[in-house]
Amino acid sequence: NTHHHGDHSSGNISFKGMVEHVLAHENSKINQERSAKTSKTEDKQLYPDQTFGTTWSQKIGKEKITLHYFGAGHTNGDAFIHLEHANIVHMGDLLFNRRHPFVDKSAGANMASWIKVLDKAVATFDKKTQFVCGHSGEGYDIVTKPEDLKAFGDYLGNVLKFVEGEIKAGKTKEEIVKNKSIPGSDEWKGDGASRPLEAAYVEITSKTP
Repeated sequence: NTHHHGDHSSGNISFKGMVEHVLAHENSKINQERSAKTSKTEDKQLYPDQTFGTTWSQKIGKEKITLHYFGAGHTNGDAFIHLEHANIVHMGDLLFNRRHPFVDKSAGANMASWIKVLDKAVATFDKKTQFVCGHSGEGYDIVTKPEDLKAFGDYLGNVLKFVEGEIKAGKTKEEIVKNKSIPGSDEWKGDGASRPLEAAYVEITSKTP
């Protein structure tokens, strides 16, 4: 599992009795268990029985699969899954390609850290790596390149910068989340801007004494 959200882990149960193991980051397992208990869907879960902290690697057939954890981003348990021979990395929801992201603060998401996570991914993998993301905007692909990771990192930085400026200008959270666009990141369009704007507001104000 790249992380615990239902659109990435609810399919686990379909493999019950068919697979030897389910693997995820240790925080992802904690989040999945917590979410299932809260929503009373524990009977529909197949929890990870194997977890990792920083790196996990194993050769399976002709492929070597390596999982990396670079820190909090979309949640506090997001894994990069690298198929090394094919040179493909599945990012889960660590990249929303030209689509406003869901930032799960309840599961430890951190936008400032997320930017560093993306930078580390660009530095770790090579220029020929294909990155598969969980979500993309209309007209954009879910198969992306390193420059798309950089663009999304810039977007997250622009969200934080914009919200910080609005707070200093005396704007309320309700006023800030009404904005439909992010200055400096015009490619991110459509609905959903309120989600990162609210998350940025919470992140910035929680640092204030």
